[in-house]
Amino acid sequence: MTDPLILASGSEIRATLLRNAGVDFEVQVARIDEEAIRQSLEAENASPHDIADMLAEVKAQRVAAKNPDTLVIGCDQILAHGRTILVKPKTADDAIAQLKSLRGQKHQLLSAVVIYSDGKPLWRHVGTVRLTMRDASDQYLTEYVLRNWDSIQHAVGSYKLEEEGVRLFTRIEGDYFNVLGLPLLELLSYLTLRGTLPT
Repeated sequence: MTDPLILASGSEIRATLLRNAGVDFEVQVARIDEEAIRQSLEAENASPHDIADMLAEVKAQRVAAKNPDTLVIGCDQILAHGRTILVKPKTADDAIAQLKSLRGQKHQLLSAVVIYSDGKPLWRHVGTVRLTMRDASDQYLTEYVLRNWDSIQHAVGSYKLEEEGVRLFTRIEGDYFNVLGLPLLELLSYLTLRGTLPT
């Protein structure tokens, strides 16, 4: 590789996806107030697409400011239920309420990635996945959350498709890597075209 890479994310799933793809990088978690930024953008009627993109950019920008000669990868994922954005649940009761609000309906996961270097964004992409949740019973949703709370408390929407959460859905349209929070194929393609990864 010709360019050093930093992943500005504490997500173990994103790091694992990159490692499994044979990408060398280091991790530096961006310390930003995501909730304040998101609420400000929502107050300005920004779209979920733009909110995901901006959060990814702010993370990349923050870490890039301390690493000017490095490619910094910022990422974020937003769950959009119509114009409503759901965030990571604070409690198990929050998670149950989120799942009840989504059941029997469609929602979108938007996974944004922005690459920053030399004080400016070089490349960006937002991948979208459309998901249809089955009309699960109150009892199943409650038991699902209690069984899986340790894992899903850090998950947007209170589920993980790579685990038991897949049983909540009847249809998923889109790239599975976007479900996991990283538009991996598009990111690898850009890094390869740039010459950062070998052709």
